[in-house]
Amino acid sequence: MNKLLKYREKLNLTQEELAEKASVSTRTIQRIEKGTEPKGHTLKVLAKALGVSEGELRTSKSELDTKTINYQHSKFINLSSIVGVIFPPLNILLPFFIMKYKKQVNEVNKQIVSVQILYTIIAFVVIALSLFIPKWFGITKQLFLMSLISFPIVNLFIIVRNTRELDKNQKLYIKLNFSFL
Repeated sequence: MNKLLKYREKLNLTQEELAEKASVSTRTIQRIEKGTEPKGHTLKVLAKALGVSEGELRTSKSELDTKTINYQHSKFINLSSIVGVIFPPLNILLPFFIMKYKKQVNEVNKQIVSVQILYTIIAFVVIALSLFIPKWFGITKQLFLMSLISFPIVNLFIIVRNTRELDKNQKLYIKLNFSFL
């Protein structure tokens, strides 16, 4: 429930009565109760009219994210990365296009795609280096083969672990402190 609506109903005020008390239009009250964030002067006068602090009327970013995240879609987007275990660019492109197509652009899904982007960059660099390291250090040439085998397994672990955590706790187990998107 919207915070403004909650406080207004607590005081048994109609939208019109609150609008008159705060010297704003009824349409402003309606827009805020539908999800528009009050700012500046409007926030101040509404807080004063309701007898609450301005901070109590603001909706935090985490509350907004929680309301808009469909965790079933997030799990599907995450699991779509499995195709990319075999065909590496698809581990980024498929989740990204599904996220856009389903209109599920939120922090969790951005993190899923960002983790896959970072994984792909690291895998590409390590696999490319594994071609040259044996020549530089005289190490066995099987390093390249080991890289080719281990990176898909690591990516599969990341995907499965994040899906499990999304299912149990509605958060990602492996995530970044930044986003590429």
